[in-house]
Order: sequence, then C-alpha cells, then structure tokens
Amino acid sequence: MQNKYPQKPGIDFILKQAFFYWNKTLIFQLMFSIMYFGIFLTVFFVFAGKYGIWEQNQELIAAMKQGTEAYMEKLVQISANENTQKMSLAIMLTTTFLYPLNLGFFQIFRKIDLNEKLELGDLLVGYNGLNFFRYIGYYVFWFFIFRFTVPTVFLAVIWVCVTLFVAPLMFFMDKRIFEAISLNFKALKVYFIEIFVCVLVAFFFKYLGFALFLIGGLFTFPFWNAMIYSLYKSIFSEKN
Repeated sequence: MQNKYPQKPGIDFILKQAFFYWNKTLIFQLMFSIMYFGIFLTVFFVFAGKYGIWEQNQELIAAMKQGTEAYMEKLVQISANENTQKMSLAIMLTTTFLYPLNLGFFQIFRKIDLNEKLELGDLLVGYNGLNFFRYIGYYVFWFFIFRFTVPTVFLAVIWVCVTLFVAPLMFFMDKRIFEAISLNFKALKVYFIEIFVCVLVAFFFKYLGFALFLIGGLFTFPFWNAMIYSLYKSIFSEKN
C-alpha cells in the first residue's frame, strides 16, 4: 500500500473526532480499564508481597526522615537489590502482555466507521494468532528506548511522537516496525504541530479522570487510543 497525506486537517477536527470515538465506546473504555488494572494490580500485589517491596518502601520512608542524602543512599541500595530488579521485570512483562489490548480499540473504531456491530471480543483482537508476538515484540523494543529517554523528558516526548502511528500502521497496513517508524517520522515532519498538540491533550485527558473523579479515570485512561486513531485516520491513506 502507498501512503499519501490528504489535505492538512485542523487540530479542532482531529480533537472532535477523537472525542467522538471515545464517547461512542465508553463501555469498552470501562471494560478495557477493568481488565487492564485487574490484571496489573493482581500481579503487582502478588509480587510486591513476594519480593518484600512493602518493607523496602518503609525503609525509604524512614530514610527520608533522616534527610535527602540518607534517602538517596537508600534508594540506590534498594534499586540495586535483586528482588527490586525481579519486581521491575515482573511489571515489565505484565505491561508487555497487556499492550495488545490497545489494538482492540483500532478494530472497534474501524467498525464504527464501517457501521458494523461492536462486540466485546473486539478488544482482544490484538491477541489473535502470530500478530500477538509482533505487537509484544514492538512494545519491548519501544519500552527499552523509552526507559532510557525518560530522564530527559524531552527525548521521551520525541520518542512517543516518532512512534505514535507504528501500532496502527502495523495493524491496518501490516507494516514492519522500522518501515512504520519511517512513515511515522515523515508524517511528524509535515504535521508536527497537530501531532504535538494532540499528544499533549491526550496525555492530560488520559489522567484527568483519576485526578478529578478517581473512578472516572477508568473511562479516560484508554482515551489515548482514540486520539491515535483520529490522527492516523486524518493523516494516512490506506488506498492502493
């Protein structure tokens, strides 16, 4: 498939479109969050107890009361602890396993465009067949680079923008990871302002529900996928 960019879309149109998809799928947003946090928190609490994470947190709190220097020394000590590293690995493997849940929203949004009936099973489409291994392979690759760029903040934001469309390009156009990143980078150069603004809106709205209503976060947490799809649909063409 060839990729060409249509007439430059307005930010307001992209945002309205994203909120339209989100509003039409609130029950799926809720089910996504219940499954995601249900699995994640179960794993977290099981391994936190197994590896003594609660006790380590108590040690950190005690060190904090002694001063910044004591706190930093304890933090370094705990970070180098074998159990802490095992806990980090358990969390990474869990988020990797959960990543394909996001792909289900692309299936759902496309069905809305085609006026097709939505099913709860659509959320699990990312786990079908060998594509599951493609998606988790991409997420592992993405995560390791993101982890090293996080301390800089700026580079982390750039990495997010450079890889924003990789998942939908893999899902809809069957692109390989580096081919998708290349197409993503080309789109970023043309639509940088639109993409950057929409990324910021999506980030803040994603966590707004937790900040204001707590339980509302279960509805806003998956909003990110609606914004990605709206941008993807506005920028890329799947025509042969």
